Amino acid sequence: MKQAMQKLTAQPMRRCLRGLSTKASLEGFGNHLFKGAVADQYLGKQGLPAGTIECGNWVRDKASADKVATAVADWATDNGATVFCHWFQPLGSSGVRHGNTGQVQLSFFHFNDKGQPVWDLKGKDLLKGESDGSSYPNGGLRDTHEAGAYLAIDPTSPIWLRGDTIYIPAAFATFHGHSIDEKIPLLRASNALNKEGKRLMKNLGYDVPGVEARIGLEQEFFLIPREAFKRRPDLQMTGRTVMGRDAPRGQEMCDHYYGALSEAHPALACLKELQQKCYALGIPLKTRHREVAPGQYEIAPLFGTVTTQSDQNLITMQLLEEVAANHGLAALTQEKPFNNVNGSGKHNNWSLWTTDSEANFFNPEQLTEKSGNPDAFPAIMAGIISAVDKHGDLMRMAIASPGNDFRLGACEAPPCIISTYLGDSMTEYLEAYKNGKEAAYKPHNKEFDLGIECMPPFVVPAEDRNRTSPFPYGGNRFEFRAVGSSQNVSLVNTVLACMTAEAFAEISDGIESGKKPRDVTSALLEKHWKAIFNGNNYDLGEQERLTKENVWRIDSAIDAICRYTDPKNVKLFESLGVLTAAECSARQTINLDHYVGSVEMEVLCMIDMINQHVIPSVKKAGVGPQVSTLEVCTKTLKSALQEVHDCGDEKAKGNLARTLRLETMEQVREVCDAAEAVVPAADWTLATYSELLFLDKTE
Repeated sequence: MKQAMQKLTAQPMRRCLRGLSTKASLEGFGNHLFKGAVADQYLGKQGLPAGTIECGNWVRDKASADKVATAVADWATDNGATVFCHWFQPLGSSGVRHGNTGQVQLSFFHFNDKGQPVWDLKGKDLLKGESDGSSYPNGGLRDTHEAGAYLAIDPTSPIWLRGDTIYIPAAFATFHGHSIDEKIPLLRASNALNKEGKRLMKNLGYDVPGVEARIGLEQEFFLIPREAFKRRPDLQMTGRTVMGRDAPRGQEMCDHYYGALSEAHPALACLKELQQKCYALGIPLKTRHREVAPGQYEIAPLFGTVTTQSDQNLITMQLLEEVAANHGLAALTQEKPFNNVNGSGKHNNWSLWTTDSEANFFNPEQLTEKSGNPDAFPAIMAGIISAVDKHGDLMRMAIASPGNDFRLGACEAPPCIISTYLGDSMTEYLEAYKNGKEAAYKPHNKEFDLGIECMPPFVVPAEDRNRTSPFPYGGNRFEFRAVGSSQNVSLVNTVLACMTAEAFAEISDGIESGKKPRDVTSALLEKHWKAIFNGNNYDLGEQERLTKENVWRIDSAIDAICRYTDPKNVKLFESLGVLTAAECSARQTINLDHYVGSVEMEVLCMIDMINQHVIPSVKKAGVGPQVSTLEVCTKTLKSALQEVHDCGDEKAKGNLARTLRLETMEQVREVCDAAEAVVPAADWTLATYSELLFLDKTE
């Protein structure tokens, strides 16, 4: 720990360290993450050099792997752990599987011939594990009579420890080598991005050791009283309310965003405990604040490598649910738990870096300086713009979570039209560049003087913030705002990596054929310029115009999911070695099944709630809709669900489920909400929105 703190405090900071507050906040940071100074002190005892874990080559050498395993075991037992597991990410988990992960926990000791326990963790134990592939969503790639599946350590994401267990991030594949997890495609796509990124930079005169994506995830969620949560079967089973009358107060006064985190109720204590638990795991949670809706919050870490950040976000979501319970709360990460207030997203802030951290590709000044080539940054931007134009359908597919049905297109969530916002200064610069004019990116920074003598003027960024855009450029990064809060972001970042790698390869092909970089870039910008839209994405007239211009628009989640098997997209994935046609088909089936299954759970919850709560309450109070009307509602739901079950085609089944969810269930909801409006509070047994959303008033 002393070495870790010395390393931490040796880093330059923008303010003076304050001993007491820093110690209270950061003592023990990363102690439960086998990385950096924490790992090196144990690796050194085994004769391994510092940085062995970060290098990753140890997984290819049996002797080194055994030494690493011994070091891990020493670290684990020093921290009270006696169990290990491979921690992997099955498909179809978002919103239904606790933690979105799978694991089997095994004690790492055996008994000697005298019956005494002996610690025993070998390299082979870290490198590989085994599971039953047929018991997870697999899209037909596995069956009970051919169930073998295997786990392989992911050396790009560090081993971590919690309680008595060490967790080994792992990839999950079938006996025949098919991926049935979220991680393998992300790792393959990262390899493709690295290859084509290095190639493009070399063609532009800049030799780099590697290229990697780095992300920062803004995780939104709700915290509600746990006692009220227990009185909502729909929230417990599905994560969203299938009925519920609006509270007299919502977000119409704009009084919740960045509101004070009150010491009077448990939300702040919950967030503090979450932050401390994350710090122990080396998860650098930086931000915590109230969000727009009542009861809604956001947390965000510092940027990090894409595989590590994806893993740590899943850990954080699981910790959030568990810590909330300690404080009498329930955490909701579903995209749209409540009607008529904001839903929750997970904004995927995405940048591309050289692996030595010398240059951020989306920082124009930095990339131009480090590469020595003024054509480098326009080439990068042209690649991204062309990728959005060509593969906006895949971007839409990557965010087609069931909860996003109710979130996209309003309340600060972007619509289903996939474009990118660059801002006026960047757009003017790229337009001049593509038209052959002298071009330099000169952002129109503004200086604000508030007219207050004691306050100095300050400079604001060149570009405004367009919160209606699904993929805005935010200065040194792009922000994929449309990602759903319950999602594992691996698919999102797999798609971004693949479409970018293909675009970079196209630019390199042009340069290697003898064309000038500027000519290649300008042609690409001209061809795909329509993907740039700096206006209001909520404007219906603009939506119609963009649709007519063939900017990607896919309103239906079912149609979006089915883009997995479009020949264009299968070709992309196969050409980069990321997914085979069989794997694409399996994932489409899994995602359709996940959507239909989510709707089925919601329908069954609604039927139960009508029969067990709404009808008894109406009968007892003697007011509200006729009982016969409510009984017709349940019959309608059952009939519609049966129609879904009877359908043999997976896409048609998905469309039926979508209609049932967005039309039939909404009509039934109106009847139930009308009952809630007139039944006396004493007779209404379901927790109301007023009880669920206003911790400040109810706790």
